[in-house]
Amino acid sequence: MDRRRSLAVLAALSAASSFSHRAAAQTWPSKPIRLVVAYPPGGASDAVARLLGPRLGVALGTQVVVENRGGAAGSIGMDAVAKAAPDGYTIGFAAVSPLTLNPHVMRVAYDPQKDIVPVASVMFSPVYLMATPLFSGKRFEDIVTQSRSQPGALRVATSGVASVGHLMLEQIRERYRIDITHVPYKGAGQVLTDALSGQFELFTTNPSVSLHPHIERGTLRLLAVGAPKRLDSYPQVPTLAELDAPAANLTSTFGLFAPTGIAPEIVRRLNDEVNKALTDTELRERMLRSDNVPAPGAQIDFARSILNEYVNNAQVVKSANIRLD
Repeated sequence: MDRRRSLAVLAALSAASSFSHRAAAQTWPSKPIRLVVAYPPGGASDAVARLLGPRLGVALGTQVVVENRGGAAGSIGMDAVAKAAPDGYTIGFAAVSPLTLNPHVMRVAYDPQKDIVPVASVMFSPVYLMATPLFSGKRFEDIVTQSRSQPGALRVATSGVASVGHLMLEQIRERYRIDITHVPYKGAGQVLTDALSGQFELFTTNPSVSLHPHIERGTLRLLAVGAPKRLDSYPQVPTLAELDAPAANLTSTFGLFAPTGIAPEIVRRLNDEVNKALTDTELRERMLRSDNVPAPGAQIDFARSILNEYVNNAQVVKSANIRLD
């Protein structure tokens, strides 16, 4: 009898919780929404968030307030999202790497599978494989040839250990069985400065406004890109998939996230409004100007891609023995 009564109480509580979720979703939003950007002000992702936020605010009939919470490769901002109330008034904007990569290489205060809900894919940022004036080759194939004739002589700079660029390098090493020296930096800014002065032969980076003039002048050369297809801005440059290195064909995907427990109705509404916002001509043009490609889609597909990337990254990190000090 006690067991039946307990089950009845649990069923009643579950029904009440479900009703509460629906009621909250019906009145949402009734106050400003906080958009936590997991990176410092001034970067490409921050710029996109500040373009997207007002458009979401207009569509939802409320104000969207951007708050930058940078640090620990996006983990600090993602932790703020994970610990927020799941009422739809705190959402995050970040790359997927704080969920798919950071937990494999550093301590994070959140469970990427249990504490955070993927809401909407926003864009992907290609990863460039660049040559500096110090590199004598002209094509990607020259990297392979030189690395086999002089193992370890070529140096590839990345924005840091366990960055997406670092994973790209490890996949290139594995695919072609070549020895290339990794030069990890602490951020992308100094990489570009040192690339221009020829401190290393190669480097990986994401697109930026400051990078493109050097490519146009030929000071720096774009040898390959990590992207689903060739970029409209550089149609002559092959993707790494075309170069028979599909595992190295990586991009940085960005999207919206929310704390677990958020009402499914709110997730669906946010996903719908993001997809609509990404059809805005001005927003798309400003994103594409810096080679950040709009990537709308269904929430379930976004969540599935994050899970797949989490699994794949675990294998790469283990195989390459990647660790953060």
